[in-house]
Amino acid sequence: LAQGDRIVKFSDIGNAELGPENLETKMSESGLPLVGLAIIPQPGTNYIEIADAFYAQYDHLKKTLPADFKLNIAIDNTVFIKRSVTEVAETLLISLVLVILIIYLFFRDWAIAFRPLIDIPVSLIGTFFIMYLMGFSINVLTLLAIVLATGLVVDDGIVVTENIFKKVEEGMSPVEAAIRGSNEIFFAVISISVTLAAVFLPIIFLEGFVGRLFREFGVVIGAAVLISAFVSLTLTPMLNAYLMKGDVHKKSKFYNFTEPYFVRMNNGYRDSLTRFMKRRWLSFPIIVACLGLIVLFFSILPKETAPYDDRSFVGVNITGPEGATYQYMDRFMSEMSRLIDDSIPQKKVALVITSPGFGSASVNSGRIRVALTQPDERDKSQKQIAQDLTRWTKAYPQARVNVSEQPTIAVNRRGGFPIQYIIQAQDFEKLQQKIPVFMDEAANDPTFSNVDVNLKFNKPELNVTIDREKAESLGISVLDVAQTLQLSLSGQRFGYFMRKGKQYQVMGQFEEDDRAKPL
Repeated sequence: LAQGDRIVKFSDIGNAELGPENLETKMSESGLPLVGLAIIPQPGTNYIEIADAFYAQYDHLKKTLPADFKLNIAIDNTVFIKRSVTEVAETLLISLVLVILIIYLFFRDWAIAFRPLIDIPVSLIGTFFIMYLMGFSINVLTLLAIVLATGLVVDDGIVVTENIFKKVEEGMSPVEAAIRGSNEIFFAVISISVTLAAVFLPIIFLEGFVGRLFREFGVVIGAAVLISAFVSLTLTPMLNAYLMKGDVHKKSKFYNFTEPYFVRMNNGYRDSLTRFMKRRWLSFPIIVACLGLIVLFFSILPKETAPYDDRSFVGVNITGPEGATYQYMDRFMSEMSRLIDDSIPQKKVALVITSPGFGSASVNSGRIRVALTQPDERDKSQKQIAQDLTRWTKAYPQARVNVSEQPTIAVNRRGGFPIQYIIQAQDFEKLQQKIPVFMDEAANDPTFSNVDVNLKFNKPELNVTIDREKAESLGISVLDVAQTLQLSLSGQRFGYFMRKGKQYQVMGQFEEDDRAKPL
C-alpha cells in the first residue's frame, strides 16, 4: 500500500501462510491425528451398491498409498443392513419349511404339503411386481411383510385345499371336487382376504414419521393378501384338480398312527364348545376382562419406537463449559481417549473429534465414535459397554458427557436427544427466568439421564464501548471499528486466490495470543 512516498508492506502489519481453514478442530485415534472421510448416500439410493463400490475403491487405495499411511474403516452402517436382510431372508426360508411341515402334519400327504411351493412363489412374484410399480426397495420392512405374508398366502390355499380334499374323500372326482369345493367357500375366502387387507392398508395413510416408516410394509402385506386370494381361487383349485389322486386314498402308516389323536382333538373341541354354549353368558365377563387386561398391559408396558440392537457402536457427546477454549477441550478429549483405550478392550476404533467444525457444533464440544468388535467376538454387549462408560465418565466433572447407543430406527437424523421440548415466552426476560427452573426440575428427575438446552445465558461475552470523539478525530467511523473487530477476531473470508488451477480462501485474523486475550 503506497501513499505518496510512504510504502506500507504487508510484512509490516502481518504475515501470510498456507494452512487449514479451521485451526481449532482435530480428529484423532489413540492420540494419532487422522483425516476422516464420510460417505453419505443420497435419499433413495441403494446403500448396498454404494458400499460394494466403496470397498472396491478401498482395496485399490490400500495398494496405492505410501507405506507409512494407514487406511482403516471406522464405521460401516451397511454391515447392519446386510445382516438384517440376510436374517430376514433366512427367516423366510425357515417359515416356508415350517409351513410345509405343518401342512403335512394335518393333511399327512406329501403331495398336498409341497403344493405351497407353487402357490407361495406365484403370490410373492405378484407382490414383488407391486413393489416394482410402487418404486419400493427390498429392505427389512418389506422383507418382514413378505415373511408375514407367507403364512397368510398359505392360509387361503389351505382353506380351499381342505374343502376340496374333503369332497374327494366323499367320492367326487378331483375336477368336480375342485369346482364345487372352491365355489362353496368363494365368499369366505374373499371376506377373509378383504378383512386382512383392510387391517394393513390404512397404514399407508398415516402421516409423519410412522407413516413414512410403515407405508411400504402396509402396501406389501396388503398386496400379498389380495394376490393370495386370487391365487387360492384360481391356481389352487386347478392344481388340486390335476394333481390330487381320485378314488380312495391309501392311508400311510403316519396317517393311521396320528388319526386317533386328531379324532380325540375334534371330539374334545366339540364337547367343550357344547358345554360353553350352555353357559353363553360367560362370554360377556370374559370380553370385559380381556379389555381390562389390554388397558392394563398397555399402560404398564414400556413404549419406544424400536428396541435397540447391538450394532457394535457407542457414541459419546461432550460439552464443556461455556467459553471453553480449544486447548481446554483438547486436553479433556485426550483424557477421554485414554479412558476408552485403557478400559474398553472390545474397542476396534475410537474416533475422537475435538471441537467439530461442522454442523451446529461449537468450540466447547467434542465427539467420540467408538466402533466395537462384532458381538460374537466380545463378552459384553453394546448396552453393557455403554452403561460402564456412562458410570466411568461421571468421575470427570470438567465437562458434561453423554453416552448413547445408535438407535435401530432413528427418528431424529440430525442428532440430539430423543426427547425434546420447545419452551416459548412473550419476551426474553421470561425465558431467562423460567428456563433455569425447568432445567433444574428436569435434571433432578430420574427419568432423564442427561439434559441440555440450546439457549445459554452464561455464555461469556465482551462489550466494547467506542470512544466516538477520539474515533471522529482520527477519521474512523463506528462501521470501521465494527468491521475491523469482526474480520480480525471471527476468522472470516477476505477473498480468494488461485494456486495451481484451484481456488482457495483468504482468511484473516489476529495472532493466537491476541485472540486469546483481546484486552
